[in-house]
Amino acid sequence: MFLSVLSAAGADPDPTKTPQTPKPVTLDDAHESAENAASWVEENWSTWLAIGLRILLIVVIAMVLRVIVRRTITKFIDRMNRTAQAVDGTALGGLLVNVERRRQRSQAIGSVLRSVASFLILGTAALMVLSTFEINLAPLLASAGVAGVAIGFGARNLVTDFLSGVFMILEDQYGVGDSIDAGVASGEVIEVGLRVTKLRGDDGEIWYVRNGEVKRIGNLSQGWATAGVDVTVRSDEDLDKIKRVLGEVGERMSKDEPWNEQLWGPIEVLGLDSVLLDQMVVRVAAKTMPGKSLGVERELRWRIKRAFDAEGIRIVGGLPLAQEEAPAADPTAGMAAPSAFASATSPQSQTASPIPPQNLSK
Repeated sequence: MFLSVLSAAGADPDPTKTPQTPKPVTLDDAHESAENAASWVEENWSTWLAIGLRILLIVVIAMVLRVIVRRTITKFIDRMNRTAQAVDGTALGGLLVNVERRRQRSQAIGSVLRSVASFLILGTAALMVLSTFEINLAPLLASAGVAGVAIGFGARNLVTDFLSGVFMILEDQYGVGDSIDAGVASGEVIEVGLRVTKLRGDDGEIWYVRNGEVKRIGNLSQGWATAGVDVTVRSDEDLDKIKRVLGEVGERMSKDEPWNEQLWGPIEVLGLDSVLLDQMVVRVAAKTMPGKSLGVERELRWRIKRAFDAEGIRIVGGLPLAQEEAPAADPTAGMAAPSAFASATSPQSQTASPIPPQNLSK
């Protein structure tokens, strides 16, 4: 259309020719240009309309699909939270399920799933829109691939941390409130992120542990814990009496609060752990709530010590036995008797001397 207007105006497209004075535009030339533009629009309006409708349809479908997928994920996460709350109402559920932990874990999973779904849907829609304009996507995809590889090499630690965090959350390796040993640090989990996990140490310090650096996880708050106490007594104590006293201590402790809630099983006397010449070790153990084993062990030692003192059972490490004093050693016992050879005028010395002494007065 632009060339037709130039030709109608008398413009010379060849720059090598000598420029001439343009001809004045007449009414017939303008009418012809308008007819050419109208014919071009009439020929191509259907194509543009089809492209516009196709783009509109792609955008509408992508947005509707995105909303449906996000709502589906949100409902799934809400159902997980309701299931956790229902289990939390039971007697055992209150011990095994942490509602806050399940809520944060489900929110993290939902956020990851929604972000991935939005990226896939909108990315696919953008590629379809570009293909509608008949744009060659091969160079674009190749450039995106090269850029992705470069970013992957440059930020490989970040990608490793992110992927490790995703799998830790999906596999529920630990959560908020758990006591874990991550190798590089240990403590109570106060926040779980996709890149960094926050731990509260025993002395109150906060550890920021990158998820990609964690090679092993020891979770001390899942399932149940074991409280074990080693009682060291003298080797001449009555074993039946010791077993009876320990059984009474465990039975009374199992009935007292709050230990009856923290103990998940009876306190058992496992027997002799070792026997030596001057001492023997009796092992006592019990299953407890996760994270409550240290408190149970301290209380159990306290009660065992008081019960042993009342029964007269001596624990190794008490006062030593009184020993009889040995008589003082004779200071002259290590002295030798005087020798006859000590004097030069003694008969023994004169006999042993090979040269007799000479008289120097002559």
